[in-house]
Amino acid sequence: MGLLFPSDAWVKTLMVEINQSAAYAAAAKNWEGDFVFVVEPADGQAKPVLLYMDLWHGACREAAEIPDESAKKAGYRLAAPLATWKKVLLKQLDPMQGMLSGQLKLKGSLPMLLKNVRAAKELVACCTLVPTDFPN
Repeated sequence: MGLLFPSDAWVKTLMVEINQSAAYAAAAKNWEGDFVFVVEPADGQAKPVLLYMDLWHGACREAAEIPDESAKKAGYRLAAPLATWKKVLLKQLDPMQGMLSGQLKLKGSLPMLLKNVRAAKELVACCTLVPTDFPN
């Protein structure tokens, strides 16, 4: 049985995986920026779920579900419906392709992300190591 995505427990477990990954540390050694990952409301969900991650030079310094975007002023915001996030986490959708096609909506510097494609791929690889259950 896995951890429910999206949730505080899930993102905290992802932080552990990131901080244990030599591949992520190498790929993201020059990355400086925090993210709010927004899982947009779906059926029966009143508001979005927000997962915050402070990613800095190949490590994750903080990870948590936050109540709203005023809780953390992140440099990047990436939003999509749960179905799209599920495709990313199951490696059915490359996150860069998702951004470029508009399936994932980015606020922040796309050129900086494009310089760090390998880091994004390693981040998704870490996500796949978290045992994940999705809501029905």
